[in-house]
Amino acid sequence: MGAVKFKTFDNLLDAWQDDERLELINGEIVRRHMTRFEHGFVQGGVSDELLSIKRKSNSTGGWWIVPEISVRYGEHQCPSHDLVGWRKERLPQRPTGVMEITPDWVCEIVSPGHERKDMFHNFMLLQSFAVPYYWLISPEDRTILAYQLVGENYHIVFSIECTKPEDFKKVHIPPFEEIGIDLNYVFSEIEP
Repeated sequence: MGAVKFKTFDNLLDAWQDDERLELINGEIVRRHMTRFEHGFVQGGVSDELLSIKRKSNSTGGWWIVPEISVRYGEHQCPSHDLVGWRKERLPQRPTGVMEITPDWVCEIVSPGHERKDMFHNFMLLQSFAVPYYWLISPEDRTILAYQLVGENYHIVFSIECTKPEDFKKVHIPPFEEIGIDLNYVFSEIEP
């Protein structure tokens, strides 16, 4: 039996075509599924809620926050994240191309069939690359789990399941505690 040959970042670039959504996960090139409306709705809602942070300059605590961007974590890992952010104070110039700079925040919108990737693979990958904050949001469950890196391990710093009307409120989630994220806006039109 021959040895398994892991695909590399260069293999990913060679395989990529303009209309394809590909990722490199554990040395395997993976085709991403089409995005569902619920996913895009919540992703857009979170991005809208963070608009004031995105508009700040690098001297006032601004962030570069973008959707659907590939981030290279070594030779055999290049996932595309749903939302990713870098502090402008750390990265003052607007980045270009495939990112090779470790983000300060990653948010994944959990999709049916991708739970393992979002909840385990990305969790372990981002933790090992010391990404300070990782959020998981489930449109179907109307839940948010926010992790913060403490030492070498992630710890939950915020969690909510929106099941009652009073759950749909403004919340302050690290690293964006200074603004309130309106869960009514993010989840309101998603059926339970």
